[in-house]
Amino acid sequence: MIDFSRPLWQRFLVFLLPLMLSNILQSLSGTINSVYIGQMIGTHALAAISTFFPVMFLLISFVIGLASGASILIGQAWGARNLKKIKEVTGTTLTVGFLMGCVIALFGGFFARDMMALLGAPAEVLDMSASYGRIILLGMPGFFIFLIVTSMLRGVGDTVTPLFSLVLSILVGLVVTPALIQGWFGLPRLGVDSAAVAFIAGFMLVLVFLFFWLRFKKSPMAPDAALLGALKVDFKLLGMILKLGIPAGIAMIVASLSGLVIVGIVNRFGVEATAAYGAVNQVLSYIQFPAMSISIAASIFAAQAIGARRFDEVERVTRTALLMNLIITGGLVLLAYVGSEYLIRAFITDNAVVEVAERLLHIVLWSCIISGWGTTFSAVMRASGDVWIPMVLSLAAILCVEVPAALILSNIYGLDGVWIGYTMSFSALLLLQATYYYVVWRKKKITALV
Repeated sequence: MIDFSRPLWQRFLVFLLPLMLSNILQSLSGTINSVYIGQMIGTHALAAISTFFPVMFLLISFVIGLASGASILIGQAWGARNLKKIKEVTGTTLTVGFLMGCVIALFGGFFARDMMALLGAPAEVLDMSASYGRIILLGMPGFFIFLIVTSMLRGVGDTVTPLFSLVLSILVGLVVTPALIQGWFGLPRLGVDSAAVAFIAGFMLVLVFLFFWLRFKKSPMAPDAALLGALKVDFKLLGMILKLGIPAGIAMIVASLSGLVIVGIVNRFGVEATAAYGAVNQVLSYIQFPAMSISIAASIFAAQAIGARRFDEVERVTRTALLMNLIITGGLVLLAYVGSEYLIRAFITDNAVVEVAERLLHIVLWSCIISGWGTTFSAVMRASGDVWIPMVLSLAAILCVEVPAALILSNIYGLDGVWIGYTMSFSALLLLQATYYYVVWRKKKITALV
C-alpha cells in the first residue's frame, strides 16, 4: 500500500524516472522501426507504413482515453485500499478494450484496403499499405490489452513493470523486424509486413510475461480468480471510466488535427522550412517528455490521495509537480539553449536549415516550462473527476490561440510567427488552467469517486 510517511518528492521521483524513460523509449522504438523499413526495404515501404499512422493514432487515442479514465479510478481505489474495486475497474476496462479490439480486427480484416485508399495512399504503395494495416488491425485485441494493462499499472504506483514490458517489446522488434526482412534463421521474407508481425510478436510476448510476473509479484492487478470474475462489462463503472477518459482522447485528436493545420502553414514557406519544423519538433518532443511524465504522475498521486481521503495531500502534489517541472524541464531547456546547434545537427546537416531551426528553437524552448505547469494543473483537477472544463480550456488554448496566432503572425513575421504562436498558446494554457484551479476548483469540495 501507499507509504504516505515517505517524503512526497521521494515517492514522486521513484514513480517518475521509470515513466520518463518509458516515454523516451516509446519514441525511440518508432524511430528505429522507421529506420529499419526505410534503410532495409526502401522509401516506398516507409511511405506504406506512414500512410497507416493516422489510423494508428486514432486507435491509440481511444485506448489512452479509456486507460486514463480507468487509471484515475484505480488510483483512488488504491489510495482507499479497496482491492475489490481495483479488480472491478480492471475487469471492465479489459473487457471493453478487448471487445473493441475484436470489432476493429474484424473491420480491418475486410476493409483495410478501402481504408488505405480513402486515406489517399499512393497507388504504388496501396497494396503494401493495406497488407501492413490489415495485420496491425488484426492484432488490436491483444494490443489494446497490452496498452490498458501497462497504463493502469501506474494507478497502483507501478511504473517499473511497464518499463520492463516496453523494453521487452522493443527488443523483440529489434530482432524480429530485420530477421523477417532479410529472412534470417530460415524465416520467410515478409517485406513491409515484417514490422507489423514484429509489433504483434512484441506485445504478445509481453502479455505472457505480465501474466506470470504480476502473479509472482502479487500485484493488485494480477490475473487471478478475482480478476477472472470481474471480466465483464459493469455499465455503471464503464460510464465513470468513459466520463473521465473521453476528454483525454478528444484532446489528443484535436491537438493532432491542429498540428496538421500548422504543418500546412509551415509548408507554404518551402522545403527548408518544413525540414526545420521537423527537426525542431523532434528536439521539443524529448524536452517535453519530462513535463508529460510529471503530469501523469501528478494525476496518479492526486487520485491516490483523494482515494485515501487525504485531501490536504492534493495541494502538496500540485506544488511538488510544479517544482519538479521547473527543475527537470527547466534544466533540459537550459541545456538545449546551450547545445541547440548540436541538437539540430543530429537531425539535419544543411547549414541554412540548421540556422533557421536553431532560431525557431530559441523562440519556443522557454515556453516548454510554461506548458508543463499548465498540464500539471489540468492533471491534478482530472484526478478528482473534474475533466470537462480542463479539457475545454486546453482546447481553447489550441483552437483560439495557437492556430489563429500561427495564421496571423506567420503573415507578419514569417516562419517565426508560427513559433511565437506556440509560445502564446502555452502561456494561455497556463493562464486558463491556473486561474480555474485557484479561483474555482480549490474552493470545490473534493469527493472520492470510489
